[in-house]
Amino acid sequence: MSEKELRLHIDGCKRGDRLSQQWVFERYYRLMFGVCLRYTSDQDRVQDIVQEGFLKVFTNIEGFTSKGSFEGWIRRIMVNTAIDAVRKWKTSALESTEDSELERLSGSEEEEEPMLADSFTVQEVLLAMNKLSPAYRAVFNLYVFDNYSHAEIAEKLHISVGASKSNLAKAKRKIRHLLVLNLRQKVEK
Repeated sequence: MSEKELRLHIDGCKRGDRLSQQWVFERYYRLMFGVCLRYTSDQDRVQDIVQEGFLKVFTNIEGFTSKGSFEGWIRRIMVNTAIDAVRKWKTSALESTEDSELERLSGSEEEEEPMLADSFTVQEVLLAMNKLSPAYRAVFNLYVFDNYSHAEIAEKLHISVGASKSNLAKAKRKIRHLLVLNLRQKVEK
């Protein structure tokens, strides 16, 4: 895809041209599905988020000024749409959940972490991430993958900066615990 071709379709979307909208949708759907999949593992919900996100893209396409990448602009809309969806589904979970479970996790996994860093596949890490609560997953994704600050996360999720930091630490601890547990199970087999 050339920059000229992309520009033609963006201009077409600004005019409401259905073929240009279809081209943009087909070009970016899979990528944006992957972005939204980081926020919920329920594929039906992900499809809903992506559909809603593309509606926002086409409704607000006039706001794209070509100063940054079009893909980045779409990605930002998708992340915001996913966060809105998570907020709707699990409003009460955004402060801190799973505390009692995390209190039981021993600190011994942290000592093993440097030795184990190369022991996990990407798939194993993604599976562990999918086991996070929506609150922890949202904070983890916004901080680690989308490079938001804790202040920005707090504003987006309507939580305190302290809750954002706490949820990130707990998400990391939970992922580490699940990965170590999985590794131990593999070794025992």
